[in-house]
Amino acid sequence: MIILGLVLLVLGFLLKISILLTIGIILLVVGAVLMLLGSTGRAIGGRRHYY
Repeated sequence: MIILGLVLLVLGFLLKISILLTIGIILLVVGAVLMLLGSTGRAIGGRRHYY
């Protein structure tokens, strides 16, 4: 999810498409939160790790 967010962020910046920038930022933040919570050992949605 973090990689997809970064790809959309870069594409949105290069192609000047604001919706891709917005979606990229949202996916980046959500992926970082899931990674942080997963690394603390807390299960989210029945999964302990999100890869």
